[in-house]
Amino acid sequence: MKSSNELPIDKHSMPPLSPFPTPPVAAFFGRALSSFQSSGSRLSVICTATPTLPHGGHDYGEPTPLPPRIRPRSLIVLDSSFNPPTRAHLRMATSAIQELRQELRHEQNQGPGSLRLLLLLSINNADKGAKPAAFDKRLAMMWAFARDVQRSLEADFGGEQASSEEEALIVDLGLSTVPYFHEKSAALAEDTFYHGERGMDEQSQTEQVFLVGYDTLIRIFDPKYYNPPGSEGQDSTGRPPAMRKALDPFFARAKLRVTMRTGDEWGGADEQTAYLEGLLQAGGLSNMGGSTDWGGRIRMVEGRKLGADVISSTHARAAAKDRDSAKLDLMVTSEVRWWIEQENLYSE
Repeated sequence: MKSSNELPIDKHSMPPLSPFPTPPVAAFFGRALSSFQSSGSRLSVICTATPTLPHGGHDYGEPTPLPPRIRPRSLIVLDSSFNPPTRAHLRMATSAIQELRQELRHEQNQGPGSLRLLLLLSINNADKGAKPAAFDKRLAMMWAFARDVQRSLEADFGGEQASSEEEALIVDLGLSTVPYFHEKSAALAEDTFYHGERGMDEQSQTEQVFLVGYDTLIRIFDPKYYNPPGSEGQDSTGRPPAMRKALDPFFARAKLRVTMRTGDEWGGADEQTAYLEGLLQAGGLSNMGGSTDWGGRIRMVEGRKLGADVISSTHARAAAKDRDSAKLDLMVTSEVRWWIEQENLYSE
């Protein structure tokens, strides 16, 4: 069984037809976005991409949400602006899924549906706005990207489609109005979508695994996101409790899987490892209002290989604007590229 973290780069022009008919899918995401914005909900799963199995095939009709029958053991959450989804996102997702699958195989009573992936788009991001691609266009790219993730994982089985429900992966698409990870985690835990059917749930809680880049890790531990402006985060005892109050419940139910971002302004692997180690030592997180106990819930993994191209949404948008097909192929998967070109995204 071979291992693959990403789909091969398509050096040829895109086919004239997409596997996802544009009008029905695009219209669905426009309606889903409007419905969510008017609902007042903090978080909602709007649709589910089911895997392509040998028996029964795949329905390419209008997307629909499909809650699990049994509460998942682990929920991998890839929270991003997806502007657009890139091959770096693909590596983050597939490597985490492969790793967790190995862990679950060593546990007893871990059957089909033990693991799911949620692609989560915040429409009220703390640092990023709705431009240059509108949210409904990003959802369409996320839908195509979900199939790219599934196809990439199928390559783990010798290029064949997953032969059982246990080997297949279900991918959900979700929307959120809350900007911070601890708020998203709480909203996920409160939402009933992943709770399973009554009488079938033997799990007390689904463990959430948030996939983040090193730059996001820095923001998660930045006190400015927890302390009220001008308060300097101090209470009557002189300790800054706001971060711990927010993140203690988060780390009780969730883990962080942090992918290094080397080769750009964030420095090298040694620097990024040293940053995390410094946080977990005395005088690190504790001085910021956090807890060194969180260290066991944070795992840092390698990102791109030394000398490999830097892949980012910024570079993908620049390639699309310059109509540089070769560079765009390096940045995004073929079906995401189809949507970019079909909708003429990032041209201005």
